[in-house]
Order: sequence, then structure tokens, then C-alpha cells
Amino acid sequence: MVTETYPPEINGVAKTLQQMVVGMLDRGHAVQLIRPGQGADDHGNRTHAFDAEEIIVPGAPLPGYNGLRFGLWCKRRLLRHWSAIRPNIIYVATEGLLGHSAMAAARDLDIPVITGFHTQFDHYSRHYHLGLLEPAIRRVLRRFHNRAECTLVPTQDLRKKLEHQGFGKCRVMSRGVDIRLFSPERRDPALRAEWGLGDQDIALIHVGRLAPEKNLPLVIKAFEAFRQKLPNTRCVLVGDGPDREKLQREYPDVVFAGMRTGEDLARHYASGDLFLFPSVTDTFGNVVLEAMASSLPVLAFDYAAPREHIRSGISGFLAPYGDAAAFCRAAANLAARAEMIPAMGRSARGIAEGLDWSNEYDRLEALFLSYVRRPLGREVAA
Repeated sequence: MVTETYPPEINGVAKTLQQMVVGMLDRGHAVQLIRPGQGADDHGNRTHAFDAEEIIVPGAPLPGYNGLRFGLWCKRRLLRHWSAIRPNIIYVATEGLLGHSAMAAARDLDIPVITGFHTQFDHYSRHYHLGLLEPAIRRVLRRFHNRAECTLVPTQDLRKKLEHQGFGKCRVMSRGVDIRLFSPERRDPALRAEWGLGDQDIALIHVGRLAPEKNLPLVIKAFEAFRQKLPNTRCVLVGDGPDREKLQREYPDVVFAGMRTGEDLARHYASGDLFLFPSVTDTFGNVVLEAMASSLPVLAFDYAAPREHIRSGISGFLAPYGDAAAFCRAAANLAARAEMIPAMGRSARGIAEGLDWSNEYDRLEALFLSYVRRPLGREVAA
């Protein structure tokens, strides 16, 4: 497994990669995790009870993303590692220098590679004043992924889109959610009181990086449309990022909860009432499933995870992709029918209960084994 982000870094790619590692370890496979160091004291750690081997490679800070690093070119080092202990298959999760060096080393050694399309970097360019580079970035991504046996994507919609753009064989590996961690039972009246809310008041919540590509101004517009009908509504932003200082300065009425993890994060989800997901750049949106598991209906655009899992009008509302006005109208309509929100949340929880990670582990294992070229030992094959 080759990745440029991994916990304790907090983002959807890191969480997904950790789940993939844990799933393969739980099924008895040996896993080697290759990633950049996350600071001077990072020499690798224990990933799971079965102890995945970690190889730490040089990295550098990622511009615009404090706390994240990208890997440097290290083909020779990977050739040495993989010549000494040859892996059956290599999964490359990120398309930076580390991912390209892993791809080059694997091709020299004739080891099958599967890539993951976790981030739409071509779309991100629009939000960092690099829109003119979007076609060039897409060509680089396409050339990289087309060198692999196949590319894993989280939804059927994204598979069709990428294949239409000339990406080679794409296969869907969806996402799951930990319904024991993310649960409505973690709702905390004391936390809601800190937000200035009573039992009958509404908290609109968003969880994610506070960055340009997350379309956060639309969260504020939807919040304003909602509280025109229900003035006691509060908006809570959970997360951190480069836009936090600016947003706090411009929107003093918004609660900024900062970065939260584990049970504390789950408590924040469950203490909300309606989840707002205004992104138009996410390849999936793991936070959508976490919100649903916490019994929150989701207001989102009709794509990615919301399209896959939200039943509009029953477990949330879907606005046409990119239609900000429709998004805000849906928020106002929900405010007018706020008595529906608890029932919609229960419906969302019911859907999330069927999205267990173990099903995805089984599919991922079968896919990996299907691309292994070298004969496996009888015990492993069994």
C-alpha cells in the first residue's frame, strides 16, 4: 500500500486507506505500508494488532495544506525493498512523486499495480486559481492511472465519468461506515447547550476541512435561509484548514468546533440535527455516511455518496449538481417542515446500518487476488 496520507492525518483518503489496511490484515494477509514521514519523530508505528510493516520515505510539506506532506521520488529505494521481498500486488493511492516512483519500480519488476482515484485534483485546481491547468492535470492523472491494471473508484457515476474521459479499466470499491462509533446514542445535551441550543432547537452541522474546494460559503447561505424561518438555529463547522481564520472573522454567529476525532467527533455529529454537504469536488464524501449513521438527514448535491445513498425527501434532500439556489431553497423548505427532520434522520440511520465495512473488505480482497500473477501458496489461496 503506497500513500502520501495516513492517520493520524485527518482526511477521507487517510481514513479509507487505514480501513483497507485493517481489512487485509484481518484476513491474514501481510501488508507493507509505504508513506512519507509525518514529522521528525515519525519512524513508523504499529498500524494494527497484526502489525503492518511501515516503510517511511522522505517527504515535504504540501503547499496550502498545513500538516500534510507529499512523498519525494524514491524509485531506487523501492526497487531494493521489492527485489528483496517481492509483493504479490501493489496498491497506489496517491498520484504524487511517491506514487509515480512506485509505479515505475513496479513496472521494472513486473509486479501488478492497482491505483485508487481518491481525489479530483483536476477539479481542485479551480479553487486555487489554477483553473487553466485543469486539462493538463487531467492528462497527467489519466496517463498515470492508465499504467495500472485497473483503477478503483468509489461510485458508478465516477467510473462512467472517468471512462468517458479516457481512463482505462475502472472498478468500483465503495465505502463503509463504523455504525458502532457513529451512532445517535452519542447525542450530548451538554454539548448542544454549549452551542446555545435547547432540546427543540436545530443545529446545522458540517464536518470537513475548512478549505476553498469544500464550497463552505454555501453552508452559510443555506444556514441563513434556514434561520429565516427558525431564528434559533445554529450552524456548527467541525474541522480546521486554511480558511478557518477568514470564516471566523466573517461569520461570528457560526460555531467553529475545530478538529475532532474518534468518539469526540461522533459526539459532535450526533448532537447535530441536519448535515450540510455542499461540496462539488469530493470523489465520494465519507462524512456523508458518518452523518447518516449518526441519524442526521443530509442536504447535498445529487452526486457521489449522496446520490448513492440518500433517498431524497426520505433520508435527506438532493439538489441538482452545482445548483446553489436549489440547495438554499431545499434548506428553507426543510426549515418549514422541521418536524420531519427526526424521522428523516432515523431513515438515514437505517440505510447506514447496511453499509458495513466488512462487505467492502471481502470485495477488495477478491479483487486483489484476481490480479495476482504469481501462484499463491495453497494455504493463502484457500
